Amino acid sequence: MTSDFSPLGRLERALACLRGLAVGDALGSQFFVPANYPLLQRRELPPGVWRWTDDTEMACSVVSVLTTHQRIDQDELARSFAEHHDFDRGYGPAVGRLLRLVREGGDWRELAAALFKGQGSWGNGAAMRIAPLGAWYADDPEQATHQAEISAYTTHQHREAVAGAMAVAAAAALAADPAGPPSAGALLDGVIALVPRSAVAAGLRRARDMLDYGDATTVAAVLGCGRRTTAHDTVPFALWSAARALGDYSKAFWTTAQVGGDMDTTCAIVGGVVASGKAGAPPGEWLERTERLPEWAPSLS
Repeated sequence: MTSDFSPLGRLERALACLRGLAVGDALGSQFFVPANYPLLQRRELPPGVWRWTDDTEMACSVVSVLTTHQRIDQDELARSFAEHHDFDRGYGPAVGRLLRLVREGGDWRELAAALFKGQGSWGNGAAMRIAPLGAWYADDPEQATHQAEISAYTTHQHREAVAGAMAVAAAAALAADPAGPPSAGALLDGVIALVPRSAVAAGLRRARDMLDYGDATTVAAVLGCGRRTTAHDTVPFALWSAARALGDYSKAFWTTAQVGGDMDTTCAIVGGVVASGKAGAPPGEWLERTERLPEWAPSLS
């Protein structure tokens, strides 16, 4: 991991994070298949190539826009989401419809604001895709949260969804510190300081208090693990899991996946945050087993 803050250095960190996100997403999604559930209990890898979901597809758009503009351009991000939207990747119905309407010429501002009777979506979709942005801004976690907020509004305008995206971006930025990852407590303290008052922030404070709990199932019962697919039911547990395993990708993954819930999303968040830091890359075999990123995604070559 480099401490270079040139555009190329930022891209290098973002791509390392993106690979971690993709592996977590793709492997986590395998355990929705009933035949693979016994493998999860034994912490064994499922066969075949692991196919990633909408988490990774949207994260690729985030990195693409950062590469082109060096910041989040909302119109370009919404356009990229809509252009690359693959219905078969598991998008939620509300966002899937929004992206279809954007492709047909709709205004993302009006469409996103109108979701759920004008409250906006409080789902975990803005958080699941954002870790690479945090890695991009490893030198400025506060800017990471600002850009994450901007990015969330293209699809998720409820306060909780926005706070969830800000929290994940902050965690990835802090984990990507070139000096080395912080302690678990310091990571969550840093995130809490950067997230506005919200149910997400309240969940993060509970997560901070539970760092010494060894039973992930108990922690998930308190914090949630994405079963409701809301930001506040997803992000606190995911960051609890990531904070306790910075530098150990496989430990972070298995701890996260074993409690069930929205496993592709919780594991994508955890995988992205952990892979943002030094020594946090996924095992080589896991990378090889994960479907390649799309051809349109940015690369170093």
